[in-house]
Amino acid sequence: MDTSRLSVTILLVLSTFIQPNAHGQSLEPEPFGRRTRALETSKTPHETKTRFLLFGETHRGCQIQIDRLDRLQECGFNSSLPLVMIIHGWSESVQFSRSHVHLIGYSLGAHVSGFAGSSMGGTRKIGRITGLDPAGPLFEGSSPGDRLSPDDADFVDAIHTFTREYMGLSVGIKQPLGHYDFYPNGGSFQPGCHFLELYRHIAQHGLNAITQTIKCSHERSVHLFIDSLLHAGTQSTAYLCRDMDSFSQGLCLSCKKGRCNTLGYHVRQEPQSKSKRLFLVTRAQSPFKVYHYNFKIQFINQREKPTETIFTMSLLGTKEKMQKIPITLDKGVASNKTYSFLITLEADIGELVMIKFWWESSAGWANVWDTVQTIIPWGPRPPDSGLLLKTIRVKAGETQQRMTFCPENTDDIQLRPTQEKRFVKCELKSKNSKQKIR
Repeated sequence: MDTSRLSVTILLVLSTFIQPNAHGQSLEPEPFGRRTRALETSKTPHETKTRFLLFGETHRGCQIQIDRLDRLQECGFNSSLPLVMIIHGWSESVQFSRSHVHLIGYSLGAHVSGFAGSSMGGTRKIGRITGLDPAGPLFEGSSPGDRLSPDDADFVDAIHTFTREYMGLSVGIKQPLGHYDFYPNGGSFQPGCHFLELYRHIAQHGLNAITQTIKCSHERSVHLFIDSLLHAGTQSTAYLCRDMDSFSQGLCLSCKKGRCNTLGYHVRQEPQSKSKRLFLVTRAQSPFKVYHYNFKIQFINQREKPTETIFTMSLLGTKEKMQKIPITLDKGVASNKTYSFLITLEADIGELVMIKFWWESSAGWANVWDTVQTIIPWGPRPPDSGLLLKTIRVKAGETQQRMTFCPENTDDIQLRPTQEKRFVKCELKSKNSKQKIR
């Protein structure tokens, strides 16, 4: 090869130390798509000890500046040549521990971070790698050496937010890659990112609304991570579970033996021999945290056939009251069957002290007759006219507290359409009360 004809532009970034508080300006996270506060308010950039040196045909080590495009021309930058970027973080002579290094990679950058971790020589690994919705195409199903994997650092965590497939491919990778893999809202798609939200995105982003809508779920991983830094006092908790369907039934709100962890920067770093898949529900915007509850309700249906029902609950806590939480049982209520489901609240209501329960509707003329009987009780009610609800068992995911609620009026435990039933905390001495919500 004729090396005299091989020309590239080399940009050497020396970033051993960064001074984050120059001129009294703090480096705070800014919304995506906007310029940093320093560039908006002043033409003087932050003074740091990071240097950017450009090596080209005419200049050897010409220093450029972030906000000075004219310096590129002065340094002889040639956009027609390939660009090689060499990032130099530290040297071994500095005695900087690799365990203090945390690489955060978004999309393809997650795998690049893994390659950086695995290619480092020596016996010691870097401390942590976080993959933010690691890229899926060409990486799904590949061997650990060809993607981000738990072997690339002492601790590896990943947040999966856009794994929905289109024509057999997904933007984000589905398979677990780290010691802990988080799947917010199942990881497939994120709330607030549907094309029905396009009008809201237009109001926020203008002409860039379509682009923002398309990349919304993929980019949500970044916002979730930033959210963990901005709201250190309200961290989102995720729970070990087999899949989102099981999680949606409220079956996976256990924190025993490392079965739950914190999403984002403040994750509890516990390297595992096997990847753990954790699930959680989030809000559509920051702050993303919600509070998870498992409700277990056993009905006694006095009708012969299952009753299609829609219920509404109102939860009263020591801090706040929540109104109208709908519960729909499409397949109807079968007798002596326990139904388990997940309820999420956007606000912290404190300790749950009371549940108000309504039977909104049921199928057929039986519901009409029950309603009439409730309003005008002109005759004896047949024994199979309604549902019986004796107890409601609740487990709060964030506090791990278990509670049992019984009817406030124990003389009338029958549910009837449009009637409100109140349930208060109680203690049962029967054997059934010792059963735990798993």
